[in-house]
Parts: sequence; C-alpha cells; structure tokens
Amino acid sequence: MNRRIVPVTEPLDLARTARGVGTWGAAPWLRVDATGVWVAQRTAAGPGTIRLMHEGNELQATAWGPGAPDLLARAERLAGLHDDPSAVAPHHAVVAAALKRARGVRMASVDQVYPTLIATILAQKVTGKESQAATMRLARRWGEPAPGPRDDLWLFPAPRALAQTPVAAFHPLGVERRRAQVLIEAATRIGRLEACVTMRGAQAMAHLQKLPGIGPWTAGVVVGEALGDPDAVPVGDYHLPNVVAFNLAGEPRADDARMLALLAPYAGQRGRVVRLLKSGGQPPPKWGPRSEARDIRGF
Repeated sequence: MNRRIVPVTEPLDLARTARGVGTWGAAPWLRVDATGVWVAQRTAAGPGTIRLMHEGNELQATAWGPGAPDLLARAERLAGLHDDPSAVAPHHAVVAAALKRARGVRMASVDQVYPTLIATILAQKVTGKESQAATMRLARRWGEPAPGPRDDLWLFPAPRALAQTPVAAFHPLGVERRRAQVLIEAATRIGRLEACVTMRGAQAMAHLQKLPGIGPWTAGVVVGEALGDPDAVPVGDYHLPNVVAFNLAGEPRADDARMLALLAPYAGQRGRVVRLLKSGGQPPPKWGPRSEARDIRGF
C-alpha cells in the first residue's frame, strides 16, 4: 500500500467529477461512495487500485498493487485537478445556472483508452440496461478482481486475452456478433489506439475512428470520458440532441446538425456544456415508446 497527498487550491467536487468518467457506459473498475473514489487500472507495471479522498485542502491518495506508483503519479489527473471549469463563457442562462450548481465539478482523465472503449462498444445500439449487464458479465467472466480491499472492483480482461476470444463466446454474455467483432478488433489494435492519449481533440477522435465499428458517437464518448477532452461531443446519440435543443433553444426535438449549431458558441468547451445540460438542465418532453431491452442469450 502506497500513499500520496496532493494540495488542492481550487474548488473540487470529487464525487461528481469521478462519476463523469462513467456517464455513458458501465465501469466495473470505478466506484464512488462515502469511502472515496476508487479507480482500478492495468498499468505497464501491472494492475493497481487507487482510492482518492478530498478533505480540506488535500487530495489524499492511497494505492494498492504493482500499478500503485503509476496511479499515484496520476492522482491529479484522475481527480480532474488539471482541468479548468472556468473556461466556459456562458452564452445562455441555463448554462450559467448549471455552472453554478456544478461548482467544483471537473473533467477527469484516466489517460487510458482501453476500459472506456470496451464499455462504450458494449453500449452501441442497445439500451443502458443491456450494456451495463453485458459489461459486468464480461468483466466477471474473463477479467479479474482489482488489487486492494474491495471485492466489487473488477478489471476487464487484458487486451491480448480478449483479442483471442472467439466471437461465439460473447453470445452467452448477451453480446451479438457485430459488437463482439468490434471488441475483438479493438483489443487486437489497442496498442495503436492508445496512441490517442497523447493527441488532442479532433486528432484523437479521427484516430479512434480508423478502427471499423468505431464511429463519432463511440469516439466522442471515449475522448470525453477517458481523456477528459472538454470539447468532445458524442454525435449520433439518441437523446442528446433533444437535451441540448430543449435547454438552449426550447425546442423539444432536434438532430445532430441542430445540436452542433447550438453548441457552436461554446467551441472548445462543447463537451463540458453537454455534461452540464445532462446533469443540470431540464429533460425534454417524452415522446414515443421507450426502447425495450432484449436478452439475446436464449436465442
């Protein structure tokens, strides 16, 4: 067990910051509760778990496992202390109000593509309930418990192991052939995909989309959540254009083009504004039947 203390000189809402890392997909490697923020990752030195706690003017970090030193070195970024929430100039009253309610909420960076990419692929074209169930099944079937005192933190299988898994083996997890093939291909090429950690914005988005099966929605989620890019917008989301249009223009329905036009004044911070509206704005009027979860395991 290793420890580190980092001074905190700006407002920090650690719990809400950490929850932003798992906005769209399930994260079996992340837990946020009264004991702190817990993050488990694979590192070059091996698996590790870090617990972050914010008390007074200190960020207290404790880590376990072979990857502990690496995680401790990245404590500031895992807590979003490198981020500047004040970079948003609110052009709408609803954004200004959401900013006030989100005081201390930052965009954290896990500086690693693989776990977020796996969870986001599993969230493609299915309901949240379906994707979360499949994500947890995958982690517990082929992954491993994270180091440390918790028994509910799980690491996804190592990329090499996932890349060698037959497509048919995903069916009992509730994952059809298309998503299974994208998962395998992503695990196979993860070394090249992780290069986007050193890239910025559009370059990182374009790099991820070189992989067949990774479109602007998946790339937007990964670059926003895993890399903490404040401008990343998941284009192609079923609900998001309506949320943005209703809050910024009072329009109950919109498409991606309209959403991006409304977000144009926030260039450089569009992803942050999207998060603010999702968490602090008003939901648009409901319309049409809800998507039904389907369990394909029995088919």
